Amino acid sequence: MMGINRRFGNQIPHIVMRLLLKNISRLYSTYQHPPGIISGEAMRQVPALDDAWLACDNGLIADFGTMAEFPGISDWKDLKVMDCSGKSVFPAFADSHTHIVYAGNREQEFADRLKGLSYEEIAARGGGIINSAKKLRECTENDLFDQALVRFHEIIRQGTGAVEIKSGYGLNLESELKMLRVVRRLRDLNIIPVKATFLGAHAIPPEFAANRAGYLDELTERMLPAIAEEGLADFVDVFCEKNYFTSAETTRILEAGAKLGLRGKVHAEQLSHSGGIRAAVKAGAISADHLEFCDAADISALKASGTIPTILPGAAFFLDLQRPPARSMLDAGLPVALASDYNPGSSPTGNMKLMMSMACVMYRFTPEEAFNAATINGAAAMDLQGSVGSVAPGMLANLMICDGPVSLASFPYRFGSELRADLLLKGELFSS
Repeated sequence: MMGINRRFGNQIPHIVMRLLLKNISRLYSTYQHPPGIISGEAMRQVPALDDAWLACDNGLIADFGTMAEFPGISDWKDLKVMDCSGKSVFPAFADSHTHIVYAGNREQEFADRLKGLSYEEIAARGGGIINSAKKLRECTENDLFDQALVRFHEIIRQGTGAVEIKSGYGLNLESELKMLRVVRRLRDLNIIPVKATFLGAHAIPPEFAANRAGYLDELTERMLPAIAEEGLADFVDVFCEKNYFTSAETTRILEAGAKLGLRGKVHAEQLSHSGGIRAAVKAGAISADHLEFCDAADISALKASGTIPTILPGAAFFLDLQRPPARSMLDAGLPVALASDYNPGSSPTGNMKLMMSMACVMYRFTPEEAFNAATINGAAAMDLQGSVGSVAPGMLANLMICDGPVSLASFPYRFGSELRADLLLKGELFSS
C-alpha cells in the first residue's frame, strides 16, 4: 500500500477494505493521537487541514495529511479512491444520550402541553414515562426492534456515527430485558458503535406505587444482577428528580451497578434541583445529563470530578424549560458534551445538527464548541473516545463527506435543512 501503512505495519492481518480520500477541500478535527476529551479554551479550536488526503485501512483511519506531502500509491490492489475536490470531511457525531427503543409515540401529550398541562401534571394522570411503559410492555420484541431500527437508520442518515441507547420504558425485569436485547440486536448489526444503558430507575411503576422500597430492592437485587449476568448493559442510569428518585436512592442504585461493573450515568437537575449532580460526582459517574437547574456549587463539583456535563437542548426546547447554565460551564473550563435525548415524550428527534443549532443560539456556544461537544466529548461521555469523534490514526473511519463549501458554522446555521453529505462508516459508504 502507499506510505499510509507506515503507522500500522503488519498489525492488521487481513485487509477488508482500503479507501483513499484525495483532494479534500478541508479535513476537520485532525489529531496525531485521539484527543480523549477536551475542555476550556481547547473547545474553541477544531484543527483542520486544507487540500488534504485521508486513507482508511480495514475500517480504520490509517493516516492523513496534505496533498503537497502525499506519499503516493505503491500498491493499488483492492484500493478504492474517492476524489473529494470541493468537499469537506468531518468526523461523524457521537450521541451519548438517547431512548430510541420505545413503542408508539406520545403526540397526544404534546397536544396536552400546548393546552396548558405541565410535564408533571401529565405524568400524574398516567402519562409520560408510565404511558410509554404500558405501550412497551404490550409490544413484542420483534415489533420493538422494527420500530427502533427505523429510528436507528434515521439518526445515522443525519450524521450520527456512535450512539448510546437506554432502557427505562419497561420498568419490570421482563420488559427491561426485552429493551436491552433490542439494543443488543442493533449493536450486533455492526453498523456503528452502540452503548447500552440500563435505566430501570426511570420511574416507579404503578404496581409498586405503594411500595417504593420494594421497587428499589427489585432494581438493585434482581434486575441489575440479571442484566449484568446477560451482559446487556455498559452503564446504569437514574432519573434523579422530584417525584422520581432521590439523591440518596440514586447513590444506592449507582453503587449497586458499580459492584457489577456498570459505570453510572445520571439524569440530573432537569425539572428541579434534586442533587443529581452531587450523586453523579460521588459515584464517579461518567456523565450527568440535562442540568437545567445546575448551580455554581454544582459547577465547582463537576470541575473537581471526572464526570462529563452533558447538555440536552432538544428536551429543554420541547418542554420549554429554563436553560441550563451551559455557557458558565464552558467558561469554567468544563468538558461539556451535547446529546439529542431522542425519546417519545420530551425530545422526539435525534438530529445532532439541530442540537448544535440550539446550543449556539440558546446557550451561546461557538460553532467550534458545539462541534467538539457533539463529537469528541460526546464520544468520551460513552467511553468511546479512542474509537470515534475525531480524525486520528487508529480511529474508526466514521466520517461525513459534505458537498460544497461546508464550514463548522454550516451545521448550526442550516438548522432546518439537511446538509448534502455522504456518510462513511468503517470506511464504507452507508446505505440504509
